[in-house]
Amino acid sequence: MRFLIQRVKKAKVTVDGETTGEIEKGFLVLVGVGPNDTEEVADYLVQKLIKLRVFEDENGKMNLALKDIQGSLLMVSQFTLYADCSGGNRPSFIGAAKPEKANTLYEYCMEECKKQGIEVQHGIFGADMQVELINDGPVTILLEKEA
Repeated sequence: MRFLIQRVKKAKVTVDGETTGEIEKGFLVLVGVGPNDTEEVADYLVQKLIKLRVFEDENGKMNLALKDIQGSLLMVSQFTLYADCSGGNRPSFIGAAKPEKANTLYEYCMEECKKQGIEVQHGIFGADMQVELINDGPVTILLEKEA
């Protein structure tokens, strides 16, 4: 499973011109699911995400986590995080989980974040989404764990 995390000042996702999720300060998280991923893998990444200390404290040091700043999450499913470009110029996505499994784990991740007291907004799984963000820093981090 892969989380591509972007620290944002604001972010939103729209589908067919309608906003489906919008946040102010927090993380935009693109979520990719592999075929062998499990709830245990998701739990590990969710805990890392929630505790990731990349927000600045009063001294300008990246020392605060999402809860410390009362930040929010915008989570967007992103099977292209499993793109394999080694065989040519057209990416292969066979390394991504099938949609049913991917959606189940994507939903699971969002619910686990909510259980931690984090506001979670989201895109629509499988939809053609437009994502807007103001990357803060910029800070972009890839968290991954293979099952």
